[in-house]
Amino acid sequence: MIPNALTIAGIDPSGGAGIYADLKAFSALGAYGTGVVAALTAQNTQAVTGIHGVPPEFVRLQMDTLFADVAIDTAKIGMLGTAAIARAVADGLALPARTVAPPARAAGGAPARPRFIVVDPVMVAKSGDELLTREAAATLVEAILPLATLITPNLPEAGVLLRERAPDSLREMSRAAQRLRRLLPDSGQRWVLVKGGHLPGDAIDLLHDGDVMIELTAPRIDTRNTHGTGCTLSAAIAALLPQRPDVPTAVREAKRYLTEAIRRAGDLSVGLGHGPVHHFHHWWGR
Repeated sequence: MIPNALTIAGIDPSGGAGIYADLKAFSALGAYGTGVVAALTAQNTQAVTGIHGVPPEFVRLQMDTLFADVAIDTAKIGMLGTAAIARAVADGLALPARTVAPPARAAGGAPARPRFIVVDPVMVAKSGDELLTREAAATLVEAILPLATLITPNLPEAGVLLRERAPDSLREMSRAAQRLRRLLPDSGQRWVLVKGGHLPGDAIDLLHDGDVMIELTAPRIDTRNTHGTGCTLSAAIAALLPQRPDVPTAVREAKRYLTEAIRRAGDLSVGLGHGPVHHFHHWWGR
């Protein structure tokens, strides 16, 4: 059965990040995409010129209405913007966790929280514009992270979540991954993916579950077209989690997908700044 995937995030009119990018990644990787809009932005490949948060009660209404009808198997949480919106999302997910795998999922029934939740703590745009208030970051840690199957911070985001400077070496990344894992519940499979793209050299990420530390390496590609890489990776992981046997397998495959999407980004011509990655590189132009 094709899994139903949900993105709760912001809208990027240029299509490279946020909900539009997430839906492309879901579709490319075999999941049916749905979306709850948490924020609107005036944005292109060069800058964010405005942010308008959706009223928290309407974010919650979107979630409640969707869950009442559609069995969501997996979700990705991205840009939330404000503490009130983050709280609304947390409250909207305050449901029993879904325990039935997609192939055996019964139609209808009581709403349930998705089996998999990937949290991408979107805080700063590629242009450098801040996308999350300090108060919202605190609510994210308190109310959203405990629901996560996996969190995917980059190095600056890891620093904000831990209230310290961003890691600047592989050793500090490992320490940050261990400390971030302690922010998650001990129950069940809970993982942290610290993304090392801000360091020089190959793109090295660390995947940690409290016991094992897995190093994932990909070649660094010389391109400006990296708009929405974080959104795309987290959405790709969310799409693959219900379809793969374990978290490391889903993360490895999602990282390979993103690497090729970056490599093929030059096939597109979108904007004058940091262009988007090529979500449909496997299908277009063949």
